[in-house]
Amino acid sequence: MSYKKIIIRPLFTEKMSRLEELEKKYAFEVLKGSNKIEIARAIENKFDVKVKKIATMNFIGKEKNMTVRSGGRTIRTKGKRASWKKAVITLMDGYEIDLLSGEVAN
Repeated sequence: MSYKKIIIRPLFTEKMSRLEELEKKYAFEVLKGSNKIEIARAIENKFDVKVKKIATMNFIGKEKNMTVRSGGRTIRTKGKRASWKKAVITLMDGYEIDLLSGEVAN
């Protein structure tokens, strides 16, 4: 499987931006069925870096209720958010990924 299919998107949050600066940790949304070895190879091939450690987390989609008022009537529907997987990657010393510009610093 190619790394383009495994890595879905990088995750940008306040907590992850702090971890990027202090501990060289980066978070990505990854394919649900992928394991740590596949994720490490995908990151190393795409960004040309060395991965030290990977932590993965599975998020189960929640059921949500939605109420819409249309033409004086109330319509209630149920839906479900998608389940997804998150990977937090720690890089070896001397490597960095600049996710905003897509460049890699060695």
